Amino acid sequence: MTDGAATQVAHVLVAADKFKGSLTAVQVAERVTAGLRKVVPGLSVEALPVADGGDGTVAAAVAAGFERREVRVTGPVGTPVTAAFALRDTTAVVEMAEASGLQLLPAGTFAPLTATTYGSGELLRAALDAGATTIVFGVGGSATTDGGAGMLAALGARFLDAAGEPVGPGGAALAALASADLSDLDARFDGVDFILASDVDNPLTGPKGAPAVYGPQKGATPEDVETLDAALDHYARVLEKAIGPKATELAASPGAGGAGGIGYGALLLGAGFRPGIELMLEVLGFAPALERATLVITGEGSLDEQTLHGKAPAGVAAAARAAGKEVVAVCGRLALPPEALGAAGIRRAYPLSALEPDPAKSIPNAGPLLEEVAEGIARDFLA
Repeated sequence: MTDGAATQVAHVLVAADKFKGSLTAVQVAERVTAGLRKVVPGLSVEALPVADGGDGTVAAAVAAGFERREVRVTGPVGTPVTAAFALRDTTAVVEMAEASGLQLLPAGTFAPLTATTYGSGELLRAALDAGATTIVFGVGGSATTDGGAGMLAALGARFLDAAGEPVGPGGAALAALASADLSDLDARFDGVDFILASDVDNPLTGPKGAPAVYGPQKGATPEDVETLDAALDHYARVLEKAIGPKATELAASPGAGGAGGIGYGALLLGAGFRPGIELMLEVLGFAPALERATLVITGEGSLDEQTLHGKAPAGVAAAARAAGKEVVAVCGRLALPPEALGAAGIRRAYPLSALEPDPAKSIPNAGPLLEEVAEGIARDFLA
């Protein structure tokens, strides 16, 4: 044996996130399992794909036994898209990226000023129609920076300009907002446990707000960022006139800046904010799976500084360390030194780049490379 006491290892838990752009979380688990069993045939392996609230959250819930429900909604640029949410009993997992995500835009196209979250509101309404009394709302991977105004409009809010006409879609149009009326918001939210699951704690506006920090990822120029930040600030002030100081207090709250400010819209609906991975591990049944495990394998496409701030592998590693379980990680690219990994509770990381340093070759061949990496884990910890 090398890195681990092989006689103690009987059951491996694979709890990894997706490798963005190459493998889903389910595929990661499948490939890791295949690689482990090449070295240790018949090894007991349990797969629990995880997500932190961003894109891939519904898929992780479905893999954990939730039912996938599909509905046609308004996409980020106004064209209809098919979006899914996950349902088990009366608990729904709704992922805003399914309706308003960056991946729904045509390749190479961005709409930072005009993309809308209207479809996310329609998706939430579909979850309510399905009988959900607990809704986990995962936010991340958005194409939008509209402060959740589109979502709220789909749920009954009215946002009008000086002429009494509805303002246009997207964040920039909120600069023309003259009045807001939330009195006709879907009353069913009053009886729902509504939870905002996000891996970011940014406020709505300012230097750490949604436009400044995440706008450039959605194609926003520096001028666009200024436009959006001013428009969202104005939006919050108009809402303050409509509902009181709570509107500006919530704009400054952690999570309000999540997914282009849709977090703010969720908070206005009465959502409670929870770190995404912490909440998703509860929903997916991670604790009993962890209890059964003697070795945990986590990971995501890039293990870097962002990983340490609420991403799935950090959440898995923290929970495993608290339970006294050993953790190793797989990734496409490793940008953390060993001491940072150790501090996060990860014993060792296995990057695909160690086998194929060229991303142009590694990404399309991520599956076979990951199997090979898993063989190395099996030799080091299990053989």
